[in-house]
Amino acid sequence: MAKQITKDKVRPFNFAKKPHKPCFLMYAAKWIISWPDLRKRGFRFTRNDVEGMKGPYLLLVTHSSMVDFNIMLKLTHPQAVNNVMTLEGFNTYTEPLMRSLGVLGTRKFIMDMHLIKNIKYCIDDLQNIFVLFPEARYSLEGCNSFLPDSLGKLVRMLKVPVVLLRIHGNFVTCPQWNKMNKKTYVEAEAIHLLTKEEVGTLSAKEINQRIQKEFVYDDFKWQLENQIRIDHPRRAEGLHRLLYKCPACKEESRMSSEGTLLRCDCCGKQWEMDEYGQLHALEGETEFSHIPDWSDWERACVREEIEKGTYYFEDRVRIETLPGSLRFYKQGMGKLIQTPVETRIECNYYGEDYTLARSAKSMDSIHIEYDYRGRGDCVDISVPDDSFWCYLSKKDAITKLAFATEEMYKYATSKPVAGGTE
Repeated sequence: MAKQITKDKVRPFNFAKKPHKPCFLMYAAKWIISWPDLRKRGFRFTRNDVEGMKGPYLLLVTHSSMVDFNIMLKLTHPQAVNNVMTLEGFNTYTEPLMRSLGVLGTRKFIMDMHLIKNIKYCIDDLQNIFVLFPEARYSLEGCNSFLPDSLGKLVRMLKVPVVLLRIHGNFVTCPQWNKMNKKTYVEAEAIHLLTKEEVGTLSAKEINQRIQKEFVYDDFKWQLENQIRIDHPRRAEGLHRLLYKCPACKEESRMSSEGTLLRCDCCGKQWEMDEYGQLHALEGETEFSHIPDWSDWERACVREEIEKGTYYFEDRVRIETLPGSLRFYKQGMGKLIQTPVETRIECNYYGEDYTLARSAKSMDSIHIEYDYRGRGDCVDISVPDDSFWCYLSKKDAITKLAFATEEMYKYATSKPVAGGTE
């Protein structure tokens, strides 16, 4: 049996290390990877008051797939950019390469003061454009997701103009639940959202309102309105991961998908996904033709469970931790438990019993991966010095966990506090 490694032997990630301008490899990647890919897709750009705009400024980008990076590089070329990537990306592409490209490392959904300081350093000292994907995760249904209230405070602190890059088509070409890239048409619009003067005069709340008003997209609606035809014969495969609850019989985690069909294995009802991303029941009523409407209904069902206090999730999970960028460490089996007030992990951690508890108020969203690296559905929950990757045993439960986490946060932060104080 291999000797159990102790935590003090694990190499941590240096979040305080200063970033620098990207090396020549970034420019090579544009010409070798990004530009050819966009040309094949017939990519089009709309620029609203950003022509000739020089850095430093903050660029906020919608986030649906890896195609986002190609389009971001197209907008900012030839200027230098810095951006953020979570540690699993550093693990995949190696830390030396990511740092040489000017990428900052972080963990998802925790307070990271080193990241804030380094963003300011990139803007103030390096005079670069800083790229931020404020949703901090890929969209699950092709629509905008939760934006943190702290975004307005960050904008005010940086004291630079803000540009929004809104991308269409990158989700429907390669959704997270179906990672076969169809390489179809994409387009984007860049909007000069806030001037430097407005950043200095508007409150954080007003800045958030401005961002949230413009940070709206619906890729399936865009696909239908623009008649973007995706005739891939397996376009519906994996859709059951998102649409896990049957609207006909109300059973959960009994859905399946194959080819262009979505099916409930409990009641037998089937829906076909057409070439324009719409659903059609093969028999009877089509409860939801628009996929985001179905997922919104699922979210509302979860919200109702949370408000009634009946929501509960428990699963036996395989746990690996990622303290740095070098490697994942196996921690054996444990439990993942979620109630309306907290998310909890109970496990053996470097040979000792350990419990990680995150309150509903402390976690506004959660990072999930469908079949991560072919090893199963998993959820990533972080603390400042480690990330716990929990691989689920239960079938098609990961999307509900994501919805529940966000609805728990909304419910917890919207309830009045006794005495008017925290």
